[in-house]
Amino acid sequence: MNFEDEIPTITTTELEALLSENPQIIDVREDYEFAEGHIPNAINVPLGEIDNYELNGKAYIICRSGQRSAQAADLLYEKGNDVVDIYGGMLSWQGPTVTEG
Repeated sequence: MNFEDEIPTITTTELEALLSENPQIIDVREDYEFAEGHIPNAINVPLGEIDNYELNGKAYIICRSGQRSAQAADLLYEKGNDVVDIYGGMLSWQGPTVTEG
C-alpha cells in the first residue's frame, strides 16, 4: 500500500534542528553509502533489511535522495510504527556528518 499522504515529512533543516533531542534516525542506504558519511548517531538499516527491523519509538527515516526512505517509511508505517520521512535525503543534508573507515 501507499501511505505517503499519511506519513509526516520534514526537511533536512528541520531534522538538523532536532539533533539536540537525540532523535532515532534510521539511514536506509547501503552499508558503503552509510560509511561514506552519515548523520551522527544514525543507525544503518539498508532498505532490503528494513522489514525485519524493530523500531523503538518514533523514527526519522533518511536515504540518499528521498526515494528509499519513502519506501522504508511506508513499510514501517504499515506495521504500525511512528515514522517521519526526511525529504531530500543526504543530498540535502547540510549538518554534521560522520565517516567510517
